Amino acid sequence: MSNPFVRIVEPLDPKQPLKKFFNLSKLEDVRYARLPFSIRVLLEAAIRNCDDFLVKKEDVENILNWKVVQHKNVEVPFKPARVILQDFTGVPAVVDFAAMRDAVKKLGGDPEKINPICPADLVIDHSIQVDFNRRSDSLQKNQDLEFERNKERFEFLKWGSQAFKNMRIIPPGSGIIHQVNLEYLARVVMDQDGYYYPDSVVGTDSHTTMIDGLGVLGWGVGGIEAEAVMLGQPISMVLPEVVGYKLVGNPQPLVTSTDIVLTITKHLRQVGVVGKFVEFFGPGVAQLSIADRATIANMCPEYGATAAYFPVDDISIGYLIQTGRDKEKVMCTKKYLEAVGMLRDFKNSSQDPDFTQVVELDLHTVVPCCSGPKRPQDKVAVSDMKNDFETCLGAKQGFKGFQIAPDRHNSIVKFNFEGCDFELAHGSVVIAAITSCTNTSNPSVMLGAGLLAKKAVEAGLTVKPYIKTSLSPGSGVVTYYLRESGVMSYLSQLGFDVVGYGCMTCIGNSGPLPESVVEAITQGDLVAVGVLSGNRNFEGRVHPNTRANYLASPPLVIAYAIAGTIRIDFEKEPLGINASGKKIFLKDIWPTRNEIQAVERQFVIPGMFKEVYQKIETVNKSWNALDAPSDKLYTWNPKSTYIKSPPFFDGLTLALQTPKTIEDAYVLLSFGDSVTTDHISPAGNIARNSPAARYLTSRGLTPREFNSYGSRRGNDAVMARGTFANIRLVNKFIDKQGPQTIHFPSGETLDVFDAAERYKQAGHPLIVLAGKEYGAGSSRDWAAKGPFLLGVKAVLAESYERIHRSNLVGMGVIPLQYLPGEDAATLGLTGRERYTIIIPEKLKPQMNVQIKLDTGKAFHAIMRFDTDVELTYFHNGGILNYMIRKMAS
Repeated sequence: MSNPFVRIVEPLDPKQPLKKFFNLSKLEDVRYARLPFSIRVLLEAAIRNCDDFLVKKEDVENILNWKVVQHKNVEVPFKPARVILQDFTGVPAVVDFAAMRDAVKKLGGDPEKINPICPADLVIDHSIQVDFNRRSDSLQKNQDLEFERNKERFEFLKWGSQAFKNMRIIPPGSGIIHQVNLEYLARVVMDQDGYYYPDSVVGTDSHTTMIDGLGVLGWGVGGIEAEAVMLGQPISMVLPEVVGYKLVGNPQPLVTSTDIVLTITKHLRQVGVVGKFVEFFGPGVAQLSIADRATIANMCPEYGATAAYFPVDDISIGYLIQTGRDKEKVMCTKKYLEAVGMLRDFKNSSQDPDFTQVVELDLHTVVPCCSGPKRPQDKVAVSDMKNDFETCLGAKQGFKGFQIAPDRHNSIVKFNFEGCDFELAHGSVVIAAITSCTNTSNPSVMLGAGLLAKKAVEAGLTVKPYIKTSLSPGSGVVTYYLRESGVMSYLSQLGFDVVGYGCMTCIGNSGPLPESVVEAITQGDLVAVGVLSGNRNFEGRVHPNTRANYLASPPLVIAYAIAGTIRIDFEKEPLGINASGKKIFLKDIWPTRNEIQAVERQFVIPGMFKEVYQKIETVNKSWNALDAPSDKLYTWNPKSTYIKSPPFFDGLTLALQTPKTIEDAYVLLSFGDSVTTDHISPAGNIARNSPAARYLTSRGLTPREFNSYGSRRGNDAVMARGTFANIRLVNKFIDKQGPQTIHFPSGETLDVFDAAERYKQAGHPLIVLAGKEYGAGSSRDWAAKGPFLLGVKAVLAESYERIHRSNLVGMGVIPLQYLPGEDAATLGLTGRERYTIIIPEKLKPQMNVQIKLDTGKAFHAIMRFDTDVELTYFHNGGILNYMIRKMAS
């Protein structure tokens, strides 16, 4: 059927009649001008894709009627303009595509129908680790090791870029996915197939929201959902509420964008924005650069929203020109946005749309701060850091506690490093990393760090040699302006050499600490500290030996590295004493905003961006030299420990199976609140005593060759064994942290995988019990795939992180939620019971189902299939099975 809205199609420029757009102002509907700008993007996509099949006129009406409909849990479809992936999530996506081609062929269909319809970019940024640092050749050595470890994965991805249409690979060494998206990939307005329309994107990384800072609506989705979008399926989403976040005032001179985003993160966690859009407005927005806005949007997952949208304004348009985009295209972008009423003037309050609710922040009230020691929402003012850490030392084990006995708070362990004697104590900094697109995309904080380093070196300050310092920029542009502005050499003198272009320490690829440091930490059972300019600091994520991790701006990362401890009051205590005996305080070397802005204006110029990005796809010689097969069907290598055909589609038929009641399930694990996807499916190092290590050893590998869980996501045998393998896992069945559980039939304590295998061999289904925010953190599809392979049929939790719930649905695992006011404690659940979950024949979204225990007790829970489409996926055994049946038939 033709689009019912063709009547509002017209050329943007009468001189170019073939370049058209859907002119939303011609709807002549007064509701349009009151819609939040983010909802206008959803509306345009619905109108442009309306075919009365996948997208219906009723959907368009629901979006237009957002003000009334927003509270009614109404489902709408959304077709984003493009998809982005990083390699940790991209490899399993390409593995799934390759396996889906095999499955479609077995069912008698055309395997080449499994092909991206929606354009996809895959940026390889998650594989490089900080193996070498504090040396001039660190970058080259880390990149060489990256290729040595990941050659097989990279060859597979190169095959995918050739075998599948509409898939572009950005090679290793180019930068971090979200920074590359911001500086290069984002269009703001698409010019495709004869139409102009708003750029929008979903990505297999939760921090895809960073692009919202440029006015491109984007958010993270599970890898499974992204694969369906790539195959042309719309996202089925509940029309969200939109919280208007009003910014007023001007930031104080010493405040950075990092301080602002950590303040907003804590504030919005308190407001409660899970499942909602946040849209920024108010005169304070005009005081923020695009880099500042992108930093705020980047941490959207940490405050729990789906998207954190800054509508496009003249500063956005200026950023496109600054970053070397084609000026003629930029002018078309502005003309289009003006025509459809999507260009914002933040100083003009008459443009303010309707919001679900409005909250406000005066930027002048923001103070320098960090977040930690275990969660990004736990903001601590820099002036309170020393006292807060010392309180955490003795506090009960938890997000703000380490339960160290009072008589051990001042313990000191002496050790020797490279022939010199040093001391470590609780609070000693052992990792200091300027890392993550959250901050390395922002010239003001990066140049601020560089200027602080210059002043520190000139003042005679140094960083202790055992501290693992590193600088991993999000793109080559950063190195370019740091070098041109003359600050790079000072960063190097303090140990902050460029170690690679990728996520690195922020995702746990921090590499090993010196052995003598690890021995000292272990000997004293010390709470050692990592300080990083990242966006996540969950326990066990950054490094196994840093129990406390603080998020901080790049200048503060350097400051704490120089101090060597988190137990310092910068206002009263000096950073250090120079050779002349002079005390040097932080205020003595902190650069002013005017200093930073002057350097930024001079050295961050369009020519840099053009030079870096015009050769981005061809500059890596190691990538160019890779030899990849050209077959359309992938030839699986049975000897490979990286790439393996997954068992998800084994035995799949065209006929649907009727969902059955889950009978007498055992509880595999029982959790409290805030269990993250890092806990469920860690990305970091593979412990030598783990089931995954035993498997890899049986395949002839040595520990040096294990690599990380993240790099092994193309192999289900490793990933199933790595599920719930985080060393900081807290399972209520076990009285200590660790990846173990009780196998109830035998009473034995086993590694989680081994227990699950025993249950599976005996034919027992499994469930998981959890508290609030189950699945918080990264959009990690293996956090759903892994439990599925272990035999987990359902999860019963108090609440879910949005993307993880979607991933569970995508794998056919039932997300159950306690009724309001109920939880495991109020229901008296120990987890040692056996659970029968009654699945009725006729299902509807968010229906209540009965759960019976072998004790005779029964209660109800909400089955969190939120839309009819999700129920369709469940009936098919998951979204990928649905797509295979659709393509095969």
